[in-house]
Amino acid sequence: MSLDPVKLASELIKIKSITPNGLDAINLIKEVLESYGFVCKILSFGKGSEEVVNLYARHGKKSPNLCFAGHVDVVPEGVAEEWSFEPFSGTIFKGQLCGRGAVDMKSSIATFISAVTDFLIQNNNFFNFGSISFLITSDEEGKAINGTKKVVEWLKETKEIIDDCIVGEPTNPNAIGEMIKIGRRGSYSGNLIVNGIQGHVGYPHLAKNPINKMLQLIEPLSNMYLDQGNENFEPSTVMITSIDVGNPSYNVIPSKVSVKFNIRFNDLHSSKSLTKMLEAKFKSLNVSGYTFDYFCNAEPFFTTPGRLVDSLKKAIKSVTGLVPDLSTNGGTSDARFIRKICPVIEFGLVGKLMHKVDEKVDINDIKKLKEIYKSFLEIYFIE
Repeated sequence: MSLDPVKLASELIKIKSITPNGLDAINLIKEVLESYGFVCKILSFGKGSEEVVNLYARHGKKSPNLCFAGHVDVVPEGVAEEWSFEPFSGTIFKGQLCGRGAVDMKSSIATFISAVTDFLIQNNNFFNFGSISFLITSDEEGKAINGTKKVVEWLKETKEIIDDCIVGEPTNPNAIGEMIKIGRRGSYSGNLIVNGIQGHVGYPHLAKNPINKMLQLIEPLSNMYLDQGNENFEPSTVMITSIDVGNPSYNVIPSKVSVKFNIRFNDLHSSKSLTKMLEAKFKSLNVSGYTFDYFCNAEPFFTTPGRLVDSLKKAIKSVTGLVPDLSTNGGTSDARFIRKICPVIEFGLVGKLMHKVDEKVDINDIKKLKEIYKSFLEIYFIE
């Protein structure tokens, strides 16, 4: 019996799985997959409030093992009164499925499950060709420490091989079939702190204003040129995201100022090369009394088109008539962890309403996405 993706998506939306509290949603998916013969394993990492529940499920033992990855955790709804409907209602109104997670990305998970189960029913001898697996986390919207990252480590330790992977992130700008993500830029965050001596603005000789020094340090950031990009990536960018002195007064020289910035960088750079460049630049300014801290939560990656990309492109063309752009733009996703073990791409719904008030998705888009996924499975495994 065919599984209705809209009904399953609605059931998932009704579960208030604000990151990282995804246990109930994970259990629902586990129950559905087990009813179709998947071997499911719950993987929990972290303790207390840091605990994250994940699911790895597989049907078949042969290769290639095609994996669908996604997350059931969602961002908070914000001010519920601003919504036109109850944020976790999962209701259908005027042809749209409504609720937090409808776009990002419970509908995509439900759609792939529906496509896979239809495919299994129609191809009883399918596993002469390979296996299908699911990697579902509840920590993508949060710290991303005990979710997919840890599951990937577990896969390595247990020698469980995934050959190719699709992450169901909402990749399309305006219509289903416009864009496949085949890579992502890296994300590098920095924090500059300059300490001074607090004092009265009327007696500046008795104080040391840290803002003056900070202006010297951030001037290069506001004008920094990194590259022109290349055939696979957009140019790298530097953005100052916060300047904070914690000073409510007009007549007090502050004692400290901090600046946060983020660099989205392509594969012409690495976190090591950026750190070396920034440290050299700050040092050349001869500014004393500052500290520079940084972290990188994603290095850039690129998946060279091949069987995985070509199969999806062909499926999209057969269902929508569109030839999708192959893109590496946007933010980060859990693909940054999966790319360490196999080729990975991203394809899902239209992303305009993700994380917004009144998040919702057109039911016709859900149905269309299912047909694309189903066609993709047939092309990938059989053609």
